[in-house]
Amino acid sequence: MEESGGGERIRSRFVAGQTLGEAIAACRELRAAGILATLDHLGENVTTEADADRSLGAALTALGELDREGIAATISVKLTQFGMDLDAGLFRNRAEALAGTAAASDRRVEIDMESSRYTAATLEVAGRLHGMFGNTRAVIQAYLKRSAGDIDRLNSLGIPVRLCKGAYLEGPEVAFAAKTDVDASYRRLMGELFRRGSSPAIATHDEAIIDEAIALASAKGLRPEDFEFQMLYGVRRELQQRLVSRGYQVRVYVPYGEAWYPYFMRRLAERPANVWFAIRQITGE
Repeated sequence: MEESGGGERIRSRFVAGQTLGEAIAACRELRAAGILATLDHLGENVTTEADADRSLGAALTALGELDREGIAATISVKLTQFGMDLDAGLFRNRAEALAGTAAASDRRVEIDMESSRYTAATLEVAGRLHGMFGNTRAVIQAYLKRSAGDIDRLNSLGIPVRLCKGAYLEGPEVAFAAKTDVDASYRRLMGELFRRGSSPAIATHDEAIIDEAIALASAKGLRPEDFEFQMLYGVRRELQQRLVSRGYQVRVYVPYGEAWYPYFMRRLAERPANVWFAIRQITGE
């Protein structure tokens, strides 16, 4: 499939490209449409320190190119890209190098969340980087049962949060299984972010939740610039544009890199419903 026409259609729809140049071009197009971006070089769960160093190098190069182009974008990173599975000290050093470089050009680093076995360590590093540089945003997955406590701690520390539903396959001991329970958790956590959070990012394509977010933000006296919506590259483009036309901030997650195929297939394997979602997005919105 990777080399097939169907595989190329999937890649071109959901992944900005295999090179940084292609990703920067996608960011330019988004900027022209009034949409912000967060740039992510694919390739988490590295198995060697050399690969972790290359991941850091790719992120630093991306920061430099964003500066050169004058593009208002953040950088997204999964800490397993930096060797979280290999050496605790070295992966933290790499994360600090990225956050420090981003801070020098007044850019935010979005610390992506992975499966639940990484949650505690990821939040610890996000909090540490926030204390050092003040430019990180942590990701919280609404389907994890621990997330209410995590949101409470992050809000109390003034650490911005991107709230998503969650896409990893998790057991019932740690995650809500039913969609209704996940949605209910998302709404509760969103309410806490609008009540006590700092620069929250509402990451969803669910129009009902988006409408509730707009109403809730208005009720709390928040301005459109006080929060943002985040969506995936290639998904619900018309909704992204509609929100921008209404004055809301929209940031699109822009993935790129040669590791697109295992990345995409892993997402499908983690949640089989994503297969039908992908098909719908390719065949028509």
